[in-house]
Amino acid sequence: MLPILDEYHLYLKFEKGLSSNTIEAYENDLNKLTHYLSDAHIQPENATTEILRDFIIEISSLGIHPRSQARILSSIKSFYHFLIYRNILDNDPTELLESPKIGLRLPEVLSVKEIDAIVAAIDLSKPKGQRNKAIIEVLYGSGLRVSELIGLQLSKLYMDEGYMLVEGKGSKQRLVPMSPQALKQIELWKIDRNMLDIKKGNEDCVFLNRRGTKLTRDMIFKIVKELTVLSGIRKNVSPHTFRHSFATHLLENGANLRAIQQLLGHESITTTELYTHIDVHYLRQTVLNCHPFYKKQREEEAKVNAKKKI
Repeated sequence: MLPILDEYHLYLKFEKGLSSNTIEAYENDLNKLTHYLSDAHIQPENATTEILRDFIIEISSLGIHPRSQARILSSIKSFYHFLIYRNILDNDPTELLESPKIGLRLPEVLSVKEIDAIVAAIDLSKPKGQRNKAIIEVLYGSGLRVSELIGLQLSKLYMDEGYMLVEGKGSKQRLVPMSPQALKQIELWKIDRNMLDIKKGNEDCVFLNRRGTKLTRDMIFKIVKELTVLSGIRKNVSPHTFRHSFATHLLENGANLRAIQQLLGHESITTTELYTHIDVHYLRQTVLNCHPFYKKQREEEAKVNAKKKI
């Protein structure tokens, strides 16, 4: 019989269908608890609510950010739900544990002007220039996650139709439209790409480094950070900022929330609602433009102004 933690790993991978990165994050958080319990010679399945609450207090006293505390607690709850599922436990000791209040932290949003500035900062005379321009256009034009971008395959690009097949979280696939600008920049990047000495196993990867191997997450972050500095933008910009800007700009221009949910690959509309930031000015303008009271008021003001001109 497999140790319980090994069983949990297989459960996350095959039954929950989580990605390797997500599983690693869950297990890293769980390791914090198992180390804490081992000092008291307690097996995880024997931990009580009081012991688990003491653990949460312990990590809080270490100065860990409330958002990180909430993530650790979420991982622990997942493990104990698994123990219930496996009939190892009858009652869930995490049921009464409360997450720390973290508030709603909204990521940065880039304006279209700022995105244009980042694109303009790309030096197309350099070998990596055209590749980087295609990367930015795909990030902003389609709202991909970093993992989806680096995993993008040539065989999954349907250039004539303007779509790409993307593999998202939990190995779930979805069709995502490509903007005309992204299509153009990818076609130009293919010319440079064909001149690389592509290493075995990387033949189908869209974005490669100069050594002919797939780009890493760290490399995408580095590219974005360098371009942000060059463009003179002082916001904290990451690859995820382009995804958030993509969703926000769609919403601000009238896109349906359900459509944005599908484009982003969110299982729950609630995730999209939290993810999509609308500033106060936009909300006010929406009310002024769409509420019947204000429409009537504008019509009356227009009539008064028309009479004045007469």
